[in-house]
Amino acid sequence: MLEEHYFQCPYCWEEISMLLDLSSGAQSYVEDCEVCCNPITVSYEIDEDGLLMNFQADAN
Repeated sequence: MLEEHYFQCPYCWEEISMLLDLSSGAQSYVEDCEVCCNPITVSYEIDEDGLLMNFQADAN
């Protein structure tokens, strides 16, 4: 299940969105900001009902 999640880039502070795959459980990966192209470390957890928890987007 994909869910679009909006947040601020830790570099340029623009609001951006990413598609998160909630069917894969907890995730941690690096993805570039679509505005400034800097690498963002994205991590999140999924609760037992498949809902997004503990989303973090940090500067690399």
